[in-house]
Amino acid sequence: MNKVFQPQNVRRVLLKLSGEVLAGEKGYGYDDTVIDALSEELIAIKNLGYGLAIVLGGGNIFRGGNWRKQELNRVVLDSIGMLATVQNALYMAEVLIAKGYPAVVFSSLAVDKVVARYSPQAALAAMEAGSICFISGGTGNPYFTTDTAAVLRAIELKADVVLKATKVDGLYSADPMKDKNAKFISSASFQECLEKRLGVMDLTAFSLAADNNMPIKIFNIGKPGMLKDALLNPKAGTYIHP
Repeated sequence: MNKVFQPQNVRRVLLKLSGEVLAGEKGYGYDDTVIDALSEELIAIKNLGYGLAIVLGGGNIFRGGNWRKQELNRVVLDSIGMLATVQNALYMAEVLIAKGYPAVVFSSLAVDKVVARYSPQAALAAMEAGSICFISGGTGNPYFTTDTAAVLRAIELKADVVLKATKVDGLYSADPMKDKNAKFISSASFQECLEKRLGVMDLTAFSLAADNNMPIKIFNIGKPGMLKDALLNPKAGTYIHP
């Protein structure tokens, strides 16, 4: 596996977006200015010929694992969070469709009156037909994050890379918001991430990626044009590789 990101080898992409991205500075719900700009970036990427599948979080609506009332049933809370990802996917898909671009939503949860049930075969067929695919509902099980869902779907769909959108430019040796001496890390192996305790994803998601040699690229979605740059520029973001 190459230690440097090679754009020419990437044709199918799994993009992981947090729900908070859709909320913008409001922190809750939807910021339509942000969503309009994001949809244009998605269209631009698809027009370059990439196969594109997207896993969205639900944190702009509900965060089950972090809910303050910890005495409540975690399984139920996580189910609410998974349903939030379905809402986000439906909304983003409708924005794209309204702009004349094909988009389809699948769910790991059985909500057949609202959205089609996910299977790798159905998602691949939709991607090959030219649609942007949103895969919602997390893994369909509690106790798993949408990061884990993103890596799992990337493996199932034989994606070339997982693009993880964040609020920072990539990985640093320390928290750049707290340590002015934190150094940017442009590339690291899975083993180096473990040794240096670099927080790429939660451990379940990271282990799944490492076990299946699924590379990850971390980039700043907050900067205009960075989605395209993350795919085309080897120096943009942080590349995590086997």
